[in-house]
Amino acid sequence: MLVRCTSAIATTILVMIVAVSGVFAQDPSNTGGEQKPAANNNGAVPSGSAPSVAPAAVGIPTISRGMELYHQGKLEDAAAEFKRVIDAGVSTPAGYAGLARMRLREEKVDEAAEAAAKGVELGPNLASTHIALGQVYIRQGRIEEAMEQFRKLVTANTSDPLAYYGLARVFHLASYHKKESLLLNRAHELDPHDPEIEAAWLRSQGWEARIKVLQARLADSSLDAENRKSLEEKLKEYKKYEAQPPSPCTMNTKSGSTETTLIRIIDGAKQVQGYGLGVKVNGVPSTLLVDTGASGITISQRIAEKAGVQNIAEREFEGIGDKQSVGGYFGYAKTLQVGDFEFHDCAVDVLPKSMDENSDGLLGTNVFAHFLVDLDFPNLKLRISPLPVDPAVGAEKASLDSSTEMIAEPRDRYLSPDMKDFFMIYLSGHNLMIPTKLNDLSPFLFILDTGAQDTLVSLAAATRLGKVGTIDNAEFGGIAGKVKKVYRTKEVRLQFANFRQLMPSMYALDLGYLSDRVGLEISGFLGFEMLRMLDVKIDYRDGLLSLKFDPKRFYTDVNQQSYTH
Repeated sequence: MLVRCTSAIATTILVMIVAVSGVFAQDPSNTGGEQKPAANNNGAVPSGSAPSVAPAAVGIPTISRGMELYHQGKLEDAAAEFKRVIDAGVSTPAGYAGLARMRLREEKVDEAAEAAAKGVELGPNLASTHIALGQVYIRQGRIEEAMEQFRKLVTANTSDPLAYYGLARVFHLASYHKKESLLLNRAHELDPHDPEIEAAWLRSQGWEARIKVLQARLADSSLDAENRKSLEEKLKEYKKYEAQPPSPCTMNTKSGSTETTLIRIIDGAKQVQGYGLGVKVNGVPSTLLVDTGASGITISQRIAEKAGVQNIAEREFEGIGDKQSVGGYFGYAKTLQVGDFEFHDCAVDVLPKSMDENSDGLLGTNVFAHFLVDLDFPNLKLRISPLPVDPAVGAEKASLDSSTEMIAEPRDRYLSPDMKDFFMIYLSGHNLMIPTKLNDLSPFLFILDTGAQDTLVSLAAATRLGKVGTIDNAEFGGIAGKVKKVYRTKEVRLQFANFRQLMPSMYALDLGYLSDRVGLEISGFLGFEMLRMLDVKIDYRDGLLSLKFDPKRFYTDVNQQSYTH
């Protein structure tokens, strides 16, 4: 079963638990200097970052100057400096590593991959070249290969902070957030000025700490106008949250479980385009599309006005569509009622109009991240029940996870014996990402998305498979409007978890903007037409998923040859 290959990460993490703890117990002043020790008996890449370069005379290219420009947010200037290092033959492998990182920041993935590969070729024993390659692997969605690049360096106690940061990113995707936090602390300790490390480290800090860091960065007179404006806007946002911290959406119900009926949402052609959930917003009834590909609760302005949800702050929303974002706002609902559950003081997003005339908004299933979510589509039921108690944490207070601005104590994935039928997935924000094969090629990451009508493939992935053609007069719609350029590829054998399906054809869209935003190559969506035949159970807390298909219920010649169980 394909997705169970992620158990390799689980095995590695069990080994890393001891190794990481050991690393942090050692003397942080051990930087490794310029020494490049030989590989160990296991063939691990030796620790130590690229040899440091002392400040040089004006005009002489240096790695340190390139990194200084990068810290200032001057990516093109930094890339130019790394090119000068390469052309001068001074620390050439490290120059390629630096260039790869700059190209990744510019979303030029192919150029970054080329530079990283050249760096490893010329400097196979340098930590910086393997870190650059690991960063490229993450962006390409090759998570396990990325992990290997960082793991060897961390277990060897490298002094390069980017190795710890890179492994922290892998741990984040695999839902090991406590270990992610340890790695980020170590990376930030080694380099508190790196903007990527700092941004990741700040996510687990309180508002006061975030404000202090931003104020210190704004005191830097070398900041360019664009970066200064971005930091000033972020500082205003942090001060707003410090003055009025997001309130938890607390549950005012004694029962720990509820079951409610899913509502068929019919489009103009009398086709079922999704399943909705009856949700009362301040007592006002609404039907929200159940969307595993969305985050939080989004309601139309019509429902918001009827329910008295006030505009707290303007907000931009991103999604499929040529506009890529659309304006709206967020506010708080005094009460939200879902089945037998009632929640108080919940954040909701509001769009000027409904995304779909057949529903009143979206309900991202990640709002139930503190529960086990059972989307029993064949029986039109949504069941919400308690997750297994993690012995390391104890019983947790149930709430609705309606705000992305809440700062929670980091915890690691718990693999309960009760979840033996579940398999591990990757999580990035609200995105449930399943490793998938296309025509026996891998790796590809597909997002589980009940809000997408069809199963879609990215244009980049479709191009890897073969010939791709355009479709005239075809449009797809999303939050950000219509997608006018639609493509199609033929005969795709799609395999994920314990399912295999032959798709006579698949629609293809350019998902580059989404991959850039997530920081991973997103190769498509597993959509509603496929998922409606499955009983889908989601454990957001631990990054676990269960998919069950009843072949007797959906038996046809097509399904017989499309699914294995």
